[in-house]
Amino acid sequence: MKVKNWMIREVITITPEKTVEDALQLMKMHSIRHLPVVEGDQLKGLVTESSLRPYLSPEHQKLPIREVMILNPIVIDPESSIDEAASLIYRYKIGGLPVVSQGKLVGIITVTDILEAFIELMGLLKASSRLDVVPAEDNLDAVLEEIKRSGGKIISIGMDITLEGEKVYFIRLEKMPLEGLASRLEAQGHKVTSIIE
Repeated sequence: MKVKNWMIREVITITPEKTVEDALQLMKMHSIRHLPVVEGDQLKGLVTESSLRPYLSPEHQKLPIREVMILNPIVIDPESSIDEAASLIYRYKIGGLPVVSQGKLVGIITVTDILEAFIELMGLLKASSRLDVVPAEDNLDAVLEEIKRSGGKIISIGMDITLEGEKVYFIRLEKMPLEGLASRLEAQGHKVTSIIE
């Protein structure tokens, strides 16, 4: 999943000579919190709702954006993965990333866009069933083979390690009855910890 498929392409921007007041009005009008600062199509900086907080008093609102913008903001390439974007946002505790290709602003991707991508990837909004299983001898392939034999179609797989050190796999499937499948897996020595139909 690439950033270019999830980013906002129609980006609201501001130029460096505009004022803090102009930026605040743009953010309010478009219900946004990130405003790339551009000259032509070149990214020069970024202002955000939180970075403008110190300039909310009337005497500061006439300041030009070039004096208050974040220089060299963290950016991402459109060909990068959603995982990389999520990692940058998490590491730097920021809400969004300008998407830049060869210095040119081509989009913006925010926490909301990344969350939407992960929800789509996990199939959380589709009608689905979920099977949580600890495979015998950590043999996930045997579990997946049985699911396939039973006509199950896998949407996503997640994994966690319990306090006892067992690997539990959370297997989301297209909606299907799970009782029979769970019984067959148990008979093969796998431990089914939960089923959600």
